[in-house]
This record gives sequence, structure tokens and C-alpha cells, in this order.
Amino acid sequence: MKHIVVEITAALEALSDAEKKAVFPKFFRAGKGEYGEGDRFLGVVVPQVRAVAKQHRNLTLDELHELLQSEWHEVRLCALTILKEQFKKADDMLRKQVFDFYLAHTQRINNWDLVDCSCYAVVGEYLLDKPRDILYRLAESPLLWDNRIAIVSTFAFIRKNQLDDVYALSDQLMHHPHDLIHKAVGWMLREAGKRNPQRLYNYVMSRRVEMPRTMLRYAIEKFSREERAILMAVTERNLHFME
Repeated sequence: MKHIVVEITAALEALSDAEKKAVFPKFFRAGKGEYGEGDRFLGVVVPQVRAVAKQHRNLTLDELHELLQSEWHEVRLCALTILKEQFKKADDMLRKQVFDFYLAHTQRINNWDLVDCSCYAVVGEYLLDKPRDILYRLAESPLLWDNRIAIVSTFAFIRKNQLDDVYALSDQLMHHPHDLIHKAVGWMLREAGKRNPQRLYNYVMSRRVEMPRTMLRYAIEKFSREERAILMAVTERNLHFME
């Protein structure tokens, strides 16, 4: 199975762009002490990764496991792209296998783009008609990427107008220490607000003081200028009073 890693890595290396290879480690925070510390990049953009994935769409889960062990970010992205496409076309039995495989490899789904491009299409879609306790366990995990998977997977629910889990998980992650989760929660709240603006407005109003600033700004981005001004003014006034 190692040959498939060599083959796909070589295909991606052939598409490498020197400028992007230099920029990506900074963009994805791969420096010492940063959330992507140690990640390595070939400098290949997403459409090119997708093209390589399309040529290897029938890989086995064992082969995808080997790809996910790669030190190269784009090789792992390629594996997740293949996995996502396989899930779309799978029967119920294979979908369960892909879902279990995905959750068994979250330590290798270890940057925000890897999470965001795949979790809603695998974890979220699988759970559409099932109990969702696993998301709340992921939200409690010590692994940052599990936490992000938990909230971003709700994007699949939002598309079906199923909003309860978005708000429940937002409450659970409200005081998370990392800005990456604040952004993800704010993003999902914003998407939920597109489906039901009043519910989002009421939610933000009731939590505006405790909500991290980044989360709040992401969540209210689609409100009118007047609504944003009211929420931010109320928030800033309350924070000043508490100091």
C-alpha cells in the first residue's frame, strides 16, 4: 500500500508552486507553538488536489489510512477529498464504515481547512437521521480538531433547517479557549441565522456579554448595520460596566 502514497505524493509534487509552498506554512500557522506546528506543505491549491483525488477515487480505506499518515498537508487533503466523495456514493453499510474511519483519524485531520472541507459531508451527513451524542463528546475532547469537527459538522443540519444542535453546541463551546473555535462557532451561528434570523438575534442578545468578541462578530455579520451597532454597543457598554 505504500506505493499509493508515493504515487499520489509525486503527482502533487509535480503541481507544486514555490511561492505557495513558502506562504502556506504561515497561512496555516505551522510555526513553532502554533496550532499547525510541524505541518509541511507542497504548495498545491485545492482545485489541483481535487483533480488528483478524482484520478484515485477508488482507493480502499486501508490505502486512505496510509495517505492520512503523510507529513504533507496536501496528501492528507487528497485522502479526505476521496473519502468525502466515496461517502456520497456509498450504501448504508459503507457509510457507517467511512464515518467510523473518519472519527478514528481525527488526529490526522489536523488543520482547519482539513476539518472544514470534510466533516459536514461525512460526520454531519451521516448523523442527519441519527442520534448526535457523538458531537457533544467531540466538543468535550481535549483535541482542538475534535472540537471544530463537532460544530462544523452541524452545517449539514443547517442545510436541512435543523438548528437545535447548532445552538446547543454553541453553548457548550462558548468558553472555549481557542480563537479557531470562536470563529467556527460564529460561522455556524451566522449560517443558522440565514435560516432563522430572529432566533439568532434572540440568541446573541441573551449571550452577548459572555460571547467571545470574535464569535460575536462572525455570528452577526449578516445583520443590518443598525442591528450590529445595537448589539456591539450593548456589549461594549456592559463590558465597561463590569470592569
